[in-house]
Amino acid sequence: MPNRLAHETSPYLLQHAENPVDWWPWSAEAFAEARRRGVPVLLSVGYSSCHWCHVMAHESFEDDATAAVINDNFVSVKVDREERPDVDAVYMEAVQAATGQGGWPMTVFLTPDAEPFYFGTYFPPEPRHGMPSFTQVLGGVRDAWTGRRDEVAEVAAKITADLAGRELSFGDAQVPGEEELAQALLGLTREYDATYGGFGGAPKFPPSMVIEFLLRHHARTGAEGALQMALDTCERMARGGIYDQLGGGFARYSVDREFKVPHFEKMLYDNALLCRAYAHLWRSTGSELAKRVALETADFMVRELRTNEGGFASALDADSEDPASGKHVEGAFYVWTPRQLEEVLGAQDGAVAARYFGVTEEGTFEEGASVLQLPQADEVFDGEQIERIRQRLLAARAERPAPGRDDKVVAAWNGLAIAALAETGAYFGRQDLVDAAVAAGDLLVRLHMDPLARISRTSKDGQVGGNSGVLEDYADVAEGFLALASVTGEGVWLEFAGFLLDHVLDRFVDRESGALYDTAVDAEQLIRRPQDPTDNATPSGWTAAAGALLSYAAHTGSEPHRTAAERALGVVKALGPRAPRFIGNGLAVAEALLDGPREIAVVGEVGGRMHHTALTGTAPGAVVAAGPEGSGELPLLADRPRVGGEETAYVCRHFVCDTPETDADRLSRILSETQH
Repeated sequence: MPNRLAHETSPYLLQHAENPVDWWPWSAEAFAEARRRGVPVLLSVGYSSCHWCHVMAHESFEDDATAAVINDNFVSVKVDREERPDVDAVYMEAVQAATGQGGWPMTVFLTPDAEPFYFGTYFPPEPRHGMPSFTQVLGGVRDAWTGRRDEVAEVAAKITADLAGRELSFGDAQVPGEEELAQALLGLTREYDATYGGFGGAPKFPPSMVIEFLLRHHARTGAEGALQMALDTCERMARGGIYDQLGGGFARYSVDREFKVPHFEKMLYDNALLCRAYAHLWRSTGSELAKRVALETADFMVRELRTNEGGFASALDADSEDPASGKHVEGAFYVWTPRQLEEVLGAQDGAVAARYFGVTEEGTFEEGASVLQLPQADEVFDGEQIERIRQRLLAARAERPAPGRDDKVVAAWNGLAIAALAETGAYFGRQDLVDAAVAAGDLLVRLHMDPLARISRTSKDGQVGGNSGVLEDYADVAEGFLALASVTGEGVWLEFAGFLLDHVLDRFVDRESGALYDTAVDAEQLIRRPQDPTDNATPSGWTAAAGALLSYAAHTGSEPHRTAAERALGVVKALGPRAPRFIGNGLAVAEALLDGPREIAVVGEVGGRMHHTALTGTAPGAVVAAGPEGSGELPLLADRPRVGGEETAYVCRHFVCDTPETDADRLSRILSETQH
């Protein structure tokens, strides 16, 4: 019989609706029930494409005996971290503080007042590798609750007080300058993996936000080392197993330092960020590899993640059914053996494919299978033959059982996708990608924004979810709308961005310090108000808001928005030199601030040569407005005539402009000038 999760819209929660565990969604009613029964709360947090979440569900939450122990002794609450990032952030901070590590599934035991007192992540069904079994954990927590309640209450109160005291005071510090950005670059150089690209060791994640900083820093200063780190990292990822060599798009991370073997889940946010990063790399270098990867990743998002309503789904699972065993296995959809290649392609082309994609008898993954890579130089192979091989393999792979898709539309991640698709489409003359970005923007306005322009975080199948947007939703959607304004020349997108950023100023910013919170002042009160300026898999809401505020100010001349951006960037001055890998987005925004950012008004044809030149200029964080003379669509175009009847570009900083430019080549050189 279905439990209470059957009424939810989250695919992750619905996956647990048939569990014998008597799950509740996160709600006041669940905690009221725990108080009524006098039992603790078992909080389990995960997401639909999480491999180990599925493992623990199969081992424990689907087991009748384990479920009976849970139901007798706890009120159980299941949370989709992608729907409730605020709940996830608060309790993950507690898990990391207590255990020194974190991850999903996250398992936390709470008092009926939502105060945490025992923590963990995945627990196996029997003791293993020094870990207790899940039933042992349940029994231990039950015994502590019934026999040492005062001790539990004391621990919970202490942890809660510690979390509540972790307020950040970095707002309103001075903005970062040349010295801090140079120190950040030096820090990244020290952590850079010169052999395999990227930063740090295994597991290795795609450093999207850091790449954006490196490209902007090179554009502003001419620092070749910054460009080389970005270029080499992007090439390593594009040629490695973390990139889908057949269908395009990136997996979540690599389990090794070589970008060879991925954790196979594909997330919208990774692909949106990396699509934009590769497009910007092409803009900086003209790299054909970067262009190909940007376009293939954009096509992957539109082909495999676009929903019927015009938005973009959250993720594809890592696991899918292995036809040989009938079991769900990680990576089954993506890996190949030499024999499988030969079955599809024949002996001769199969051998060529094996050499080209690095498929060996020993394999690079499990059970002798290989993840497709590009270990050799492309010039060694016949390009037309390889393309035929790729298309035949892609068609054969499409016959395999596909990974599951999480169909919920997350506002923030759709904002990232809108920005990536709009810019990639504009750079490479792909109007279909721009149209897809516009359609996603229309969906967010129509479905996710209420009449007061407040955002709901998620929707599914055209039905909006009940969770309020957090800071990253407002910031990333505003960023997407600002990109649409620059690409389409339509002022309505700038207006919508302004509505969202007004909410940021009114409801997310601490007026005294300038610091930002991840939840609105009128949001549900948790045991602490989450606040994190560092990047995770996505840009931090704090610095994403700073970037959108800065761009909006450049478009409109709004001093309150620019002042708020500058105050927010105080955190980058404090953290940038010390932890540059974890605040790459803030460093990228700081580069834009140091460059102006430049305001470019193109009086002429939207999509014409001058507009395209402005969009593909490398000036960090530059904003672009394009439209016919006399257009009232965008503020930057006001009172700006053509010169000599020609299309004319006005390049300004702080609304002080250089001589109007009518030659596209000169405009390109102007926008590529460094400060050193």
